[in-house]
Amino acid sequence: MTVSDATDPELCPVCSTPYDSVSLHDRGLLVNLLDNERYRRVCFEPVERDGRPHVRFFHHTHEQVGADD
Repeated sequence: MTVSDATDPELCPVCSTPYDSVSLHDRGLLVNLLDNERYRRVCFEPVERDGRPHVRFFHHTHEQVGADD
């Protein structure tokens, strides 16, 4: 996993909402946000890095995403 870098967009490219952090994954992963105290939602964007497939995660806090989202 790689954490955000200078190429990350200002807003999430999936939902156009501000985000708290970004992570980049190149192998298996598990996502469980049930009762998560910090994040309300994570958006997933497939990307290519160095010719290899990755998934970029945009982590949204409860404050950044409304209770109904």
